[in-house]
Amino acid sequence: MVIGIAGGTGSGKTTLTERIRERFTSEVSVLYHDNYYKRHTGMTYEERSQLNYDHPDAFDTDLIVRDLGALRRGEAVQCPVYDYTIHNRSDQTIEVKPTRVIIVEGILIFADPALRDLMDIKVFVDTDADVRILRRVMRDVKERGRTLDSVVNQYLTTVKPMHEAFVEPSKKYADIIVPQGGHNTVALEMLIERIRRHVES
Repeated sequence: MVIGIAGGTGSGKTTLTERIRERFTSEVSVLYHDNYYKRHTGMTYEERSQLNYDHPDAFDTDLIVRDLGALRRGEAVQCPVYDYTIHNRSDQTIEVKPTRVIIVEGILIFADPALRDLMDIKVFVDTDADVRILRRVMRDVKERGRTLDSVVNQYLTTVKPMHEAFVEPSKKYADIIVPQGGHNTVALEMLIERIRRHVES
């Protein structure tokens, strides 16, 4: 079973993903679309920091489609690792093994038909924009070494416009819309029950 978990930046996708993982541990593997940002080796840090990371073209979606296809066939894959502190893909990879449940998580995973078609359940985490920007600021400053000015500038110039152009419209492809992400215990329990039935079948 492949579950897609999409939604805007800071919506609670990762919290929802982690709650599911906590329940099923070895039965669940996760592919994060963020790890599939394209590599930009010929650019300086300053040039990379100016790129639009919220447009579908920023991602190597063909690669995640191939990797997800391999996992569905029962093959392990070497997933790339993205380093937010340098705005580039690192030289590391992580082995992701096939499991009964595969979660694909990212802001734009429903925007690509080839990727979308590999999912059995599509979940869109829907959270108020004010909450999302506050979470984004906290995360990027604390965890990703960004300045407040850079986070606000990026939000206004690319994150917000791209959300309105690509992320929000992709909500129409969702099977389930979850307000408040992993903090929505009713939706979480429904998903967990559906996964449990699949795992035990």
